[in-house]
Amino acid sequence: MWPMDQLPLQFSEAPLRALVKRQPSYIAGHRERLRDRFVTGGAAALPDYELLELVLFRAVRRGDVKPMARHLLDRFGDFASVLSAPRGQLVEVDGIGDAIVTELKIVEAAAHRLAQKRVLSRPVISSWDALVDYVRTAMAHSAIETFRTLYLDTRNTLIADEEVARGTVDHVPVYPREVIKRALELNASALILVHNHPSGDPTPSEADIVMTRAIAEAAQVFSITLHDHLIIGSGGERSFRADGLI
Repeated sequence: MWPMDQLPLQFSEAPLRALVKRQPSYIAGHRERLRDRFVTGGAAALPDYELLELVLFRAVRRGDVKPMARHLLDRFGDFASVLSAPRGQLVEVDGIGDAIVTELKIVEAAAHRLAQKRVLSRPVISSWDALVDYVRTAMAHSAIETFRTLYLDTRNTLIADEEVARGTVDHVPVYPREVIKRALELNASALILVHNHPSGDPTPSEADIVMTRAIAEAAQVFSITLHDHLIIGSGGERSFRADGLI
């Protein structure tokens, strides 16, 4: 080793900065190029990992976030699943802290609010595609089974969307009496039931069918119409009405 006061000339003239590894050329300007592509072509011009990078830029001010985006997608599958992943699971991914989780949850909340706006104060039956988009955004990638009821007025306008129950990965307890009681409190004239299957397969189970028929029978007593029961999965959705189950 050379003593610090006897370094060769070439080291003393250009100390540590000459030894620092330069940033790879593909990283320099990457953020600006990615933003420009988004502005020009929109989200459709970017694969999931690059769209996720744009979100991560807000929490990670410097450096290459592409490996982090890849790790998140490897763990959760796709962009939507990353956004909807529980906080506890997100922070298990190397490098993911509270600041990043918060940015992801802000984007998730914005997506939910936008989808909700498209169905509020509009006749649900005539804007069915928007309704399906709304419940898919809210439920398709949830890790646990949840059940919600959409309450409609006499014009079939959405007056309330409420989560009735939360369950486990494959079961959620629902009590028809509570669904109808709430409908009467809201003076609702019609209902749409919605729940998700975390497995991704929206095929109704026998228990789903039995529970739906029990709610339909209870609603009929009070002249409340059950329009449909939608089961949402990452692989699509199923309509009880379309399948002839109600």
